Amino acid sequence: MAGISTHVLNSGTGRPGAGMRIDFSVRDGDGWKLVKTLTTNADGRTDQPVLAPDAAKVGQYELLFHVGDFFRRQPGAGNDMPFLDTVPVRFAIFDTQQHYHVPMLCTPWSCSTYRGS
Repeated sequence: MAGISTHVLNSGTGRPGAGMRIDFSVRDGDGWKLVKTLTTNADGRTDQPVLAPDAAKVGQYELLFHVGDFFRRQPGAGNDMPFLDTVPVRFAIFDTQQHYHVPMLCTPWSCSTYRGS
């Protein structure tokens, strides 16, 4: 399966990041063009692929994770502002036959990503 997928894990609790907004954009000249906005489901995944296999093209892409908004909505968040707000992850597709899984592991104070399978 080719295309792009993602999931979000609240690594502070070890639970899925349900309800996180993710903006998906493609590089367009000197800027970025918003393609769509997704929201993670109860499993921390998107209901549909970020980018379907037949739509994959060689190029640069961005997933903008709205980490701050997500943590402000969590029970017990209090009035403290999360250290992180929006977290852009920019990456390239270089082979449209490969699958690109780009997860986000986050807490209000840190984040990590990697290319998964």
